[in-house]
Amino acid sequence: MQFLTYSETRRRLREVLDAAEAGKAAGIERRGSRVALVERDRLHGLLADSWRLGRPEAVAEAGGWSVFLPGSPIAADGADLDEAVEEFIEALREYAHDWEERLRLAPNHERMWPLVLFVSMSSDTEIANWVHGRQS
Repeated sequence: MQFLTYSETRRRLREVLDAAEAGKAAGIERRGSRVALVERDRLHGLLADSWRLGRPEAVAEAGGWSVFLPGSPIAADGADLDEAVEEFIEALREYAHDWEERLRLAPNHERMWPLVLFVSMSSDTEIANWVHGRQS
């Protein structure tokens, strides 16, 4: 992958964005840090299928439903599956907010960045589809 400098990227921004949109390698280097550019839908699909996120599980119990993400502190309950999924989406959004604010610095939460990125770039419908195992 060719990493362009910040100045070179500004001069060639259209070309860099076109490359990223086409699925080609595109990146920027600034102050020794490298950033890869990836078209949103490609990254979203990759994250949704990533083993790093795990798969949400839904369980019918005690006259209601629970939805949880194994290996994470995120879980929700509802009277029916739809309500549990709605509550789970809200819990995911709250976790993503807390992660960005402070949890990202905690050793036991730092590995959750792919989940936070996925949640941050997803609509509620896309998250619900992920929970249900459907393609967005």
